[in-house]
Amino acid sequence: MLCISIKFDAGRNFMRTTKYDKIKHVIYFSKPTLFSEKTTDDILEISRKNNNKTNVTGALICRSDLYFQFLEGPIEAVEKTFQKIKLDTRHLEINLVKEDKTTRRLFASWAMRHDPVHSWMWTREQVQNGILSQITPEQAFATFERLSREVDQFN
Repeated sequence: MLCISIKFDAGRNFMRTTKYDKIKHVIYFSKPTLFSEKTTDDILEISRKNNNKTNVTGALICRSDLYFQFLEGPIEAVEKTFQKIKLDTRHLEINLVKEDKTTRRLFASWAMRHDPVHSWMWTREQVQNGILSQITPEQAFATFERLSREVDQFN
């Protein structure tokens, strides 16, 4: 199972970022210690609740052998969220791929889709052989940028 979660907060203008607002984004990958539909549902439920409070948006690509996540939002909120993520025992081998500041969000909304990226994501063998440890920050960003264009964020 591959799941993708993209944050959505319908009707809230604070989710929009102006050209003057600096936000931070972080991209990381990790290895699940325990993966199940229940675990994923729990992660998404808690993330949605917390993200709505802190104005953090993003996408989580997950499968039994990987978590690959893009977080974006106010600088302090993203840093605090990532610190919490690093302490979460539901995954290990957390690898920061990219962090940067920008004025543009990729994922200003949230939707839940089932396996829409399987045709262009990595195989289990590629993940097992360490393909993500070789990914460049630019390639990681391009993956999420492509995802943000392919997913209809408003349905």
